Parts: sequence; structure tokens; C-alpha cells
Amino acid sequence: MSARPRASREKTRPSIFWVLAGIVVPVVGLLARIEIVGGEKLPRKGAYVLAPNHYSEIDPLIVAVAVWRLGRAPRFMAKESLFRVPVLGWALRATGMVPVARASTASGAAQTIEASRRLVGDGRGVIVYPEGTLTRDPDLWPMRGKTGAARLALAGGLPVIPVAHWGTQQIMGRYSKKIDLWPPRKHVRLVIGDPVDLSDLRATGSQPATLTGATTRIMDAITALLASLRQETPPAERWNPAEHAQKETGRFES
Repeated sequence: MSARPRASREKTRPSIFWVLAGIVVPVVGLLARIEIVGGEKLPRKGAYVLAPNHYSEIDPLIVAVAVWRLGRAPRFMAKESLFRVPVLGWALRATGMVPVARASTASGAAQTIEASRRLVGDGRGVIVYPEGTLTRDPDLWPMRGKTGAARLALAGGLPVIPVAHWGTQQIMGRYSKKIDLWPPRKHVRLVIGDPVDLSDLRATGSQPATLTGATTRIMDAITALLASLRQETPPAERWNPAEHAQKETGRFES
């Protein structure tokens, strides 16, 4: 594992994350032995967008624990509608999760800009699943991405940090509702890559072609990291659910 950076103030300062970590970290520790590569590439301070691959319902817990171990508080971008759910909405707001509306509306675009400004002002990072939901690729490679991560990053000039992990499917298979408890502490490898360079796209960051190009760069970076973990060659073309009459909706839709 890479050298672990010193914890940031958001981890050392008392918060609701202390309570959550006291519960979640030991439980996840029984399920997974998380090996982190490139941990020094996660910014110790300041705002950022962390973009992981997604193929199991347990992925967010694994990524959250990894981010916490690396010294930052894990916050996710989630669908705006979830913030209106009783209890769940309170928990999302209390932990500083970031709501996102559909990008096709003017209000959605304005909300993205405001969310970026808040992240920059507060110096917080946010975890965004570019695929929006579990990949539909038959072999669990990243599928076509949505523009949420790119929109958020370009709106606030935030670095996009690609992440890939492999092994969570042994704990909870795609679409499975059950956790495989035996054997315990299954090996999960997680690698953090260098920031995706989007600097040349910032001037036209709100244009559809720019967002699509930025999203392609992000997905390419995630896929390359996953290929190195799996030691396999990814498909030449990324899976497109629309071409297979598959729905793409999910909790992290963006």
C-alpha cells in the first residue's frame, strides 16, 4: 500500500463522520481487506472530484472507507430526490452530501455551478460515479459515462481523480441483494490515478460537446486503471446501454 498521508482537519475535527466511521469501518473490515495503491494522489486538502468505477451495490462503502483511511471525509453526489426522503434526506444533508438535479434543465445546470462553488469554498471533496449506476457491461468493465463528474469539475475548476477497484463482486455480486460472508475479509484492490487533465476544456465547459469529451477522458482513465488491476484488455468500445434497450437510472444518476 502507498504511504498514508496525514489526516486532514475534516477527519480530525469531531463530526458525524466519527460516529459513522465507528460503525462502518469495523464492519467493512470484516468483509474486505482493502489494499490501496496511489493513496498519495488523493489531495490532502481542498476540493476535488473522485470518480470511481461501479459494479456492485457495496462499492460506495468500500470507496468511502478507503477515502476515510486516506484522511478525507467521504461525501457523495446523489440524486436530488433522495434528499426529500424522510430520515435519509436528513442524513445526507448532515454529512454534507451533494444533491444533483437533471442536467438537461437550466435549474439543474445552475445547481451544478452552485454545488461546485460550495465545494471550493468549503474545501471538500465529493465522490461522483460517472456511470450513474451499476455498469451494464457483461464483463463488468466501465460503461458509457454521464456528464455529472465533468460538469461539476469544469464548473468549479476542480481536479478529477480517477479511481478503480476490483474484488467487491466477490463480496456482493452485481444486482445481488445478499452479501457473501465467507470467507471473510476478501481482497479488494483499489488504485487512485493521476488527475485527469481537463484544463483545455474549461473555457467551453458548459457546451455539450465539451462535457462529452471530458467525460470520455474520465472514463478512459478509470478503464485504464481497472485494466491494470485486472491485467486484462478492456473492450475496444465502451458498453452503451441505450443500444441494448437497457435502463440507466440509479441513485447516482447525473
